[in-house]
Amino acid sequence: MLFRSGILITDGDAVVLQHRAAWTHEGGTWALPGGAKDSHEDAVAAALREAVEETTLDPVHVTPFDEWVDEHGGWSYTTVLARADHRVALEPANPESVAVRWWPVSEVAGLELHAGFAAAWPHLQARL
Repeated sequence: MLFRSGILITDGDAVVLQHRAAWTHEGGTWALPGGAKDSHEDAVAAALREAVEETTLDPVHVTPFDEWVDEHGGWSYTTVLARADHRVALEPANPESVAVRWWPVSEVAGLELHAGFAAAWPHLQARL
């Protein structure tokens, strides 16, 4: 079974999303920083590691508070929800992202979202 995880960072009013580079899966869409879990990692460790690899996030500024697992038969995606202690400035840290920014929660559904994130968004929004 393949396990992937990502992180949804919020300050209560907005969330952090990455704009995926054109060459990535569903490139040009907005999604969460995330990726494959290493065999020794739990979902939180993997989500934080991926966020650090993909953005300029310093994990000291976020506190995980919930997880939501989306099962797909043979693989799963765990979204780690985390609160930021303040609205930290973030930038892309590698070529997988063309932008990283805070979006008001009320505007997320109107963005061009990665299909998996779009399907998960109503469940995640309810947990914010």
